Amino acid sequence: MNCTAAVQTRSAAASAVKTVSGRVAAQPSRVQRNARVSLNKSFFGTVEQVRATRASQSKAVRGAVRVNAKVGDTLEEFLMEATSDAKLRQLMMSMSEAIRTIAFKVRTASCGATACVNSFGDEQLAVDLLADKLLFEALRYSGCCKLACSEEVPEPLDMGGSGFSVAFDPLDGSSIVDTNFSVGTIFGVWPGDKLTGITGRDQAAAGMGIYGPRTVFCIALKDAPGCHEFLLQDDGKWLHVKETTTIGEGKLFSPGNLRATFDNPNYERLISHYIGEKYTLRYTGGMVPDVFQIIVKEKGVFTNVTSPSTKAKLRLLFEVAPLALLVEKAGGASSCDGQCVSGLDVEITAHDQRTQICYGSVGEVQRFEEYLYGSSPRFENVNA
Repeated sequence: MNCTAAVQTRSAAASAVKTVSGRVAAQPSRVQRNARVSLNKSFFGTVEQVRATRASQSKAVRGAVRVNAKVGDTLEEFLMEATSDAKLRQLMMSMSEAIRTIAFKVRTASCGATACVNSFGDEQLAVDLLADKLLFEALRYSGCCKLACSEEVPEPLDMGGSGFSVAFDPLDGSSIVDTNFSVGTIFGVWPGDKLTGITGRDQAAAGMGIYGPRTVFCIALKDAPGCHEFLLQDDGKWLHVKETTTIGEGKLFSPGNLRATFDNPNYERLISHYIGEKYTLRYTGGMVPDVFQIIVKEKGVFTNVTSPSTKAKLRLLFEVAPLALLVEKAGGASSCDGQCVSGLDVEITAHDQRTQICYGSVGEVQRFEEYLYGSSPRFENVNA
């Protein structure tokens, strides 16, 4: 089903929703409740239609891209004003629906190990497989995705649509699900039909779903300012609760792969600096919550460094590049691959390409590069 057909099929459901004085009735009918899922997908009518349904709630006239997003908007309303690309809107909505379902499955699915391993030799858990399946299905039925691949199925599959290609880690941190730590989904969206020979800066959008005490959908669009958080409500809707545009300085650190300090003396010096300066340690072992806290707290640093005896584990396509877009749109910075360059500027030449990374405030990334590599030419004028 392509995007145009999806709009036509679902438009009938929209007429089932009756309004009272310009607002949706407090007690929806059974037809309205049954139509809710379709309505969540069929929001890209004209801007005038969307504004008409919200006339009693806001008198502000907003442009195609908002400089300051309005907290309290639904995800549909935000996307309508953040991008004029109907296919990108549909794709982001499809991902949000899959993430909503995964949030439920994470709470209820088995955490026991399966007998299978993925293509890279990593043990998978039952909930990994379920999340992977749900995301592929969402992309296939969106009609807006040409190719998709995941950390579990790294060879791109044809989704039958057109417009974008998507790479995702279905459930980062699945090995800590049974400890009840927060885990999450990471994804990047690239225009066109290829997932190599590209960079993170080519992304049209990126996002992550965070499954913890709250379920949050955090997204960034290339052509819209800021990084945006949407909180899952009891009625299944995503509510815009925060926009982040600045990541400042603050003593919060999340050090990954500490084993590398054994034979990487520069990394050992950096960790000693954090401890000596009395930084607060906040590290769960899950990349999603450990990076997400930088956006939420608007401060801090995340590091994952290699050494001669500890090789890179983080995958550029599935994890590093999408998170780099989120952090940098939030006002932070990244340093990737030992090159003193942004995680958005390293070319992706293979689906399994792995790297080291630092995310954080500009000052913290500058400090990371100075300790690890001796200098930080990009940020030489920054006083960390």
